[in-house]
Amino acid sequence: MAATLAKHVLATRKEPGCVQFVAYRSKSDADRFLLYEQYLDDAAFEAHRASEHFQHYVEGIIAPLLDDRDRDTYDEVLP
Repeated sequence: MAATLAKHVLATRKEPGCVQFVAYRSKSDADRFLLYEQYLDDAAFEAHRASEHFQHYVEGIIAPLLDDRDRDTYDEVLP
């Protein structure tokens, strides 16, 4: 999973709407990962999810291996 995720990170960072994309692996449980993703806007995020690499790496390889998958979105708190 980590090797596939690393390829996905590299491909995602090349997307024009990607501001930041970081994958973290838990130090206490090597089977747990956290993805921090930031995009210019909702359209860029949707373009990411429709991308060939997302479909291949995430939907095709990673998702079938997951025991669970939580996702949430946030709005920035501006000063």
